[in-house]
Amino acid sequence: MTHPRDIKTLDPSPRLLMGPGPVDVYPRVLRAMSTPMLGQFDPEFTGFMSEIMVLYRNVFQTQNHWTFLVDGTARAGIEACLSSLIQPGDKVLVPMFGRFGHLLAEIASRAGGDVVTIEVDWGQVFDPGQIADALRQHKPQVLALVHGDTSTTMAQPFEGLGAVCRETGTLFYSDTTASLTGNPFHVDELGLDAVSTGLQKCMAGPPGTSPVTLSDRAADHIAARKHIEGGIRPDGYVQGNGPRISTNYLDLAMIMDYWSDKRLNHHTEATSMLYAAHESARVVLEEGLEPCIARHRLTSRALRAGLTAMGLSLFGDPDHRMSNVTGVIIPDACGNGEKLRAEMLNDFGIEIGTSFGPLAGKIWRIGTMGYVCRKANVLRCLASLDATLRRNGVTPPANAGIDAAYNVYAEVDQ
Repeated sequence: MTHPRDIKTLDPSPRLLMGPGPVDVYPRVLRAMSTPMLGQFDPEFTGFMSEIMVLYRNVFQTQNHWTFLVDGTARAGIEACLSSLIQPGDKVLVPMFGRFGHLLAEIASRAGGDVVTIEVDWGQVFDPGQIADALRQHKPQVLALVHGDTSTTMAQPFEGLGAVCRETGTLFYSDTTASLTGNPFHVDELGLDAVSTGLQKCMAGPPGTSPVTLSDRAADHIAARKHIEGGIRPDGYVQGNGPRISTNYLDLAMIMDYWSDKRLNHHTEATSMLYAAHESARVVLEEGLEPCIARHRLTSRALRAGLTAMGLSLFGDPDHRMSNVTGVIIPDACGNGEKLRAEMLNDFGIEIGTSFGPLAGKIWRIGTMGYVCRKANVLRCLASLDATLRRNGVTPPANAGIDAAYNVYAEVDQ
């Protein structure tokens, strides 16, 4: 049995994280996390909370007042939104095109929703008209839809769905954990009511907090279910008419009071994670959303050109690939691809991912996100992949991957 004195100081091996996330964190964000603690009601700290709301309105491209953080990884944001929006017995439509559609259906069901699913094969996406038809057929109270699903590396088009949701009286929720700031996503233009995300993908922060934004329509729907816990109820409190939200920690009605001018205590804010979210947003917005998205597109284009030149096949519908993660079909000679992934990690310090379910052992997933999304990392990854492929029975044309990536960057530099 290990004795505590034998446990050494944390000293993780240096890695280049080029899987589907998390990815390497911006150094500025790491520095922000090391700044001193403040009390959660210190005026300076509540000022930072107010700044978070401003920053993430810009990140989400929304005018929504209710834009704030849910403490916990990206899944906490998903569960907070769905548990707070869905009342027991509500019909919930979940279009599934990968693993994370299944997750939304799971969480919606646990929240008491009457879940209706539609599916396409992994590697494909829905025509928005298919989802619109399902909305008109089922008239759900909530539509829950993943934007970018890293399990398949596909991005779902949303055009026109917001208008159909208004027509059918449906609240429109989306999980953008894997896609926000690396792919175009305008919350207000798309007509969304609730959106959650995470820091650990294109925003290159640590996992541990989930930014969310709510339309006035969604906020009013949630506020009607407000039931403040005993011990902190203010004078004059009138509880909501709707059924109490089943979760306490992820109850958005109470969290909104915490983020309001009332500062009604709900939980102790995760101070260092708030600092990380604050700096991650500042880094992205200083670069500019459009330049940030363009950088992700260029980097993935260079990576994909290199992979193709090496004789590898890319996975999924080419018209709907995400701009920040690429699926690569594992060559037969490499079996399920795990030996090569281990060599990439142990010999070159580079992490790439596999996938889940029907794609487990079928594709590798290579992420180019946030701080990792740079020319040097693409070239390093391609060179290392070339070497490990040769050790695993695949012989790409000499220097083909590197040359193809260089050519893509040369087009931009001219």
